[in-house]
Amino acid sequence: MSEELKRRSEMSMLEMAHHFFDEAANRLGLEPSLRTLLRHPKRKLIVVFPVVMDDGSVQHFEGYRVQHHLVVGPTKGGIRYHPNVTLEEVEALAILMTWKCAVAQIPFGGAKGGVRCNPLELSTGELERLTRRYAAEIAPIIGPDIDIPAPDVFTGEREMAWIVDTISMHHNGMFMPGLVTGKPKVLGGSEGRDTATGRGGFFVLAETLKRLNMKLEGARIAIQGFGNVGSSMARFCAEAGAKIIAVSDIKGGIYNPNGIDPIALKEHERKTGSVARFRETEPITNQELFELDCDILIPAAIENQITTANASKIRAKVVIELANGPTTLEADRILHDRGILVVPDILANCGGVIVSYFEWVQDRAFYFWSAERVDRRLRRFMKSAFDRVWEMGQRERTDLRTAAYMVAIDRVARAARARGLYA
Repeated sequence: MSEELKRRSEMSMLEMAHHFFDEAANRLGLEPSLRTLLRHPKRKLIVVFPVVMDDGSVQHFEGYRVQHHLVVGPTKGGIRYHPNVTLEEVEALAILMTWKCAVAQIPFGGAKGGVRCNPLELSTGELERLTRRYAAEIAPIIGPDIDIPAPDVFTGEREMAWIVDTISMHHNGMFMPGLVTGKPKVLGGSEGRDTATGRGGFFVLAETLKRLNMKLEGARIAIQGFGNVGSSMARFCAEAGAKIIAVSDIKGGIYNPNGIDPIALKEHERKTGSVARFRETEPITNQELFELDCDILIPAAIENQITTANASKIRAKVVIELANGPTTLEADRILHDRGILVVPDILANCGGVIVSYFEWVQDRAFYFWSAERVDRRLRRFMKSAFDRVWEMGQRERTDLRTAAYMVAIDRVARAARARGLYA
């Protein structure tokens, strides 16, 4: 079977989210009524809206916002712009966000949004008009007490600022900083938000290696993806003495067994638009990166990157999932059977939503914390989340992914039971 056919034969992200939910729910003995309640989203919104392009023509775009559950608080989740965005993908990511928030024990449910477009083909003006119109379309179901968007793939603080301004104009100009997170600091953004996912992943990696009696200093690390998450993770690991031996992005990859300077590489990437052709490195493909002899593999790009086509060739001892859903179900089983420890996405990359929670808290109080305070609290939250998942895994004699889902689902289920049923 070709690699492409193998990819197509594997489960979708939504099917995987349901599978892991069912597996954990079985282990927890979750009652049927709660299974139905927690397995499906509360709300799914599809919007189709027009945007005036620079040449005066009008194009229509399809967007989505899915809210999984509001049992423990408002929903929370990013907005992505990508040509392959679908309602099913957004639904899966919203479900995963619920479990991510629950693992971290922050008072949010999960949500996700997206617009099907190619942002690389749109001008700044077109992106602004698209963002503002999308924000207006989803305005009835978002707000600081309902659903709080954030950046995701191909969106950032600029888009969040446009959303805040648009919705604020719908409320007589009242400034609403708590409406979104991941904003510019001047509009109420938090210190440390831009590197939060990478920083949180670094804290989880450090705790993982302690449990495995492995040292971070000198560890050989390969990272797929060099956006904010991958580049910050690379920098934190290098500062701790690890050796970044390979990095890749959408345009290519590089390898140097003696190590790559992530700060110099980021500067090169800013100037050239890619990590490719960085000095004193040799080119490699994404596929070759996954097959390198290394200690730690960090997928930090998009979903479904570790599949049955490459799982048997991975030589890393530990996989840290900084991307959402980078490993298919079939590949996850292969890695487990081969003794490769996988730290799942809902634990490894929850640093981003934790600092988003910090930002929301600061916006509500109009009182802002120092970078040191944010870092201390993030470290504490990440360590506590890791400890809960590791202890569940040890107690239940299961892998960390199942353990993480058990921790998360048990927390939300207990909250649902406490609230009871309004009928």
